[in-house]
Amino acid sequence: MNLLKTLFTISGITMLSRITGLIRELLIARAFGASGFTDAFFVAFRIPNLLRRLFAEGAFSQAFVPILAEYANRKGMDETRELVNKVASALFWALIAVTIIGVITAPTIVFLIATGFDNNPEVFHASIVMTRIMFPYILFMSLVALAGGILNTWREFRIPAFTPVLLNLSFIVASLFVAPYMDQPVYALALAVFVGGLLQLAIQIPALKKLNMLPRISLRIREIYRNEGVRRVISQMVPATFAVSVAQISLMINTNIASHLPHGSVSWLSYADRLMEFPNALLGVALGTILLPSLSKANARQDAEEYSALLDWGLRLTFLLAMPAAVFLMTLPEPFTATLFHYGKFNAEDVAMTSNALIAYGVGLIGLILVRILAPGFYAKQDIKTPARIAIVVLIVTQLMNFAFVPWIAHAGLALAIGLGACVNAICLYIGLRKRGIYTPRAGWRMFLLRLAGALFLLAGVALWSASFFDWTGLQSRPLYRAGVLAGVMVICGIVYFGALFAMGFRPRDFRRVAD
Repeated sequence: MNLLKTLFTISGITMLSRITGLIRELLIARAFGASGFTDAFFVAFRIPNLLRRLFAEGAFSQAFVPILAEYANRKGMDETRELVNKVASALFWALIAVTIIGVITAPTIVFLIATGFDNNPEVFHASIVMTRIMFPYILFMSLVALAGGILNTWREFRIPAFTPVLLNLSFIVASLFVAPYMDQPVYALALAVFVGGLLQLAIQIPALKKLNMLPRISLRIREIYRNEGVRRVISQMVPATFAVSVAQISLMINTNIASHLPHGSVSWLSYADRLMEFPNALLGVALGTILLPSLSKANARQDAEEYSALLDWGLRLTFLLAMPAAVFLMTLPEPFTATLFHYGKFNAEDVAMTSNALIAYGVGLIGLILVRILAPGFYAKQDIKTPARIAIVVLIVTQLMNFAFVPWIAHAGLALAIGLGACVNAICLYIGLRKRGIYTPRAGWRMFLLRLAGALFLLAGVALWSASFFDWTGLQSRPLYRAGVLAGVMVICGIVYFGALFAMGFRPRDFRRVAD
């Protein structure tokens, strides 16, 4: 399998997901702006999103995929199917219980997550209602993560990569055709989450049937938890739950802090987070998706050289593609924010405040993406404890930075703390991989980084210079022209960056990688 070609395929599908995601955010911004009720939705949505990371593509996937790969490579299809059936059953019944508890205790959960909302009864009540509507999303997405782990292990990457598009389409339909007919329009967004989660689960079924790996849910709960494979997955999930969710836990703490800041702070962070997640998903998620099953297979074969080479390939691509994305976020925050969100109720102040958060996210973007590349280096070896220990340190460091940054730059300080915390996480993971001899960098890194730095400085200069000729908020009445100008600026910057890399000797063939 050509890993570079697979990366471009997944990134292309992910691009579709992020484009529809940006359309959904544009429609939400235009219809609802950055009000107390949009803050209520974003808070309510973050609750199932956090648990989704804990139970779904975060801890669960990192614990499940290496064990699944081990079964598939060493124990045969019958035992592998049995593992899938038992794990699916355990996940299903555990999350049914979590969903019921979440719906019942929604008022307490919302209060703990956003204590500032207690001063606004209407916003607090709306958060509770939407939390209850969206809680089943955790169940749907955890089963989607199970399906995605199976499909990715069998190198079927397309369906899992396409799945998020369905949630975005659900949001778009709800914003355009459902919200105008509801007494409280923002509730349409919560309904969109429920429907979107159900659709994402449904699309996995045909692909699993094709592989003859569609799980069967068992009613024998005691028997389920006695299974050796299930116990191994659970034992790996406990530390992984914390290790892979540090950014999300920090985000929830930040949401609580932001709920005490001026109205709109939660929304400004959410809109900036959406823009930051665009390169994070195209690179970090796509590369992590490819690397984990490939690393797990190399580990099952005890091929240490291939294992290290895969990590080196992933790191070089990350620096090559993530660093220019970070430069874009830091040099073009107002053009991006204004072009995508400056419509309807989303005003010039919202543009400025969201841009501030976007700059802060850009500072730490490389760390956020590197964590997705380095952490699988431990997970594929079924070492969850090391990333968990690092995560504890990172969480503490992130909150200490909040104390320093929030009084200085308000909501943007929260974004800066998350990004810099991720950089600390990445550095610690890198040091851990080197000390254990898991990863040995290939020759040529010093020259690679020097040439890359030259191209990045040139890119930053061209971006700042070309964007300075336009009043981005003043172009609100000419949205197509503004979008065209931004596209032109990005094309010029892209030509300059990749042209500089080419002139300094970079070639696409240098990044090709084939895996069995």
